[in-house]
Amino acid sequence: MATITKKRKAVEAKIDKNKEYTLNDAAALVKSINTTKFDSSVDVHIRLGVDPKKADQAIRGTVSLPHGTGKTKRVLVLCTPDKEAEAKAAGADFVGLDEFVQKIESGWTDIDVIIATPAVMPKIGKLGKVLGPRNLMPNPKTGTVTNDVAAAVNDVKGGKIAFKIDKAGIIHASIGRVSFEPAKIAENAQELINTLVRMKPATAKGTYLKGISMASTMSPGIAIDTKSVS
Repeated sequence: MATITKKRKAVEAKIDKNKEYTLNDAAALVKSINTTKFDSSVDVHIRLGVDPKKADQAIRGTVSLPHGTGKTKRVLVLCTPDKEAEAKAAGADFVGLDEFVQKIESGWTDIDVIIATPAVMPKIGKLGKVLGPRNLMPNPKTGTVTNDVAAAVNDVKGGKIAFKIDKAGIIHASIGRVSFEPAKIAENAQELINTLVRMKPATAKGTYLKGISMASTMSPGIAIDTKSVS
């Protein structure tokens, strides 16, 4: 059995495990319990009352966080030569096609987001086994398959994130850093929640927001009162 350190005990002592916090209180608390020496990510985990096995309830999409993620995302644009200048001007970190397809086939995935034009998707389809498990496969539903590569790059660099429900019916998303002011953490989280509420499938029955928690890297989760956010 792993031994709980004094630091961990001190952190857990600050959290009332029998309490569900408001989003604002959770945002303030997640900052105070952070123990890492680096600017930790702040993540939210949202359990939805849906059945991910049903196509119309397999929720996925994007949201533009009002205060960004606090992280500089590395963007690869896979496109034809006529779109390369546009992608580079928008700030894409990597631009091209065949050379990057070959690199990815060899296992290279040192990027955060891949944007592709529709014309090159036939070449990218074979990369599904590498990109799929890493949630890097371009998809029209997340705005990463588009001819307007400049707008797509600007969205990603500006704080647009993609989310996808997992097999357990949970959305996991990074919505900021512990260096953010509590209000900005709360507002980013609320924007994601609002987006998910708008996406509620008509066929979903019963309670939709079943549970929400917030945590920073290596910190325990903080339960959030779902009634305070809807």
